Amino acid sequence: MKEQLEKLQIPFSLKDLGEIDVLEKLPVETREALYIALKQYGVTILNDEKETLVDRIKNTIDEMLNDENARILKVSSYLSDKLNYTYSYLSSVFSENTYSSIENFVILRKVDIVKELLCDEELTLTEIAYRLNYSSVSHLSGQFKKTTGLTPSSFQRIMKRKKANSQQSVNF
Repeated sequence: MKEQLEKLQIPFSLKDLGEIDVLEKLPVETREALYIALKQYGVTILNDEKETLVDRIKNTIDEMLNDENARILKVSSYLSDKLNYTYSYLSSVFSENTYSSIENFVILRKVDIVKELLCDEELTLTEIAYRLNYSSVSHLSGQFKKTTGLTPSSFQRIMKRKKANSQQSVNF
């Protein structure tokens, strides 16, 4: 990103979490050239502060869910502490921009992690529920089924069959 910004002679400053602040208003042509240059790297340009805050909320939630010690904390407290805004403000901005709640986003991300753990590791549902701070296996199973339409064990069976079939086709 830095290389592309320098190439287009755009003044910028680096921030945390991979954010860059462009220090001056860009002409339309330069902005379009930057958009095209960064798109090839999968980088998005966020135009407004609320959009940027939503992105920071999502990144902070991912950070929290990947940190064993942070997973046990309340999402509202963690976000407020990390982002220095009240949770009600963060929740309002998130809902306004995504048409969904922070709580729903957390559930979706947790279900994604459950899917990864079911596919990649030989953990039991009890271990996964504990690892992700679910109150019980039935709570995890309920959220998983509501989100994916499958029970965790059905999902795991399907993925094992899919993996076995792909290995068989490689062997031929």
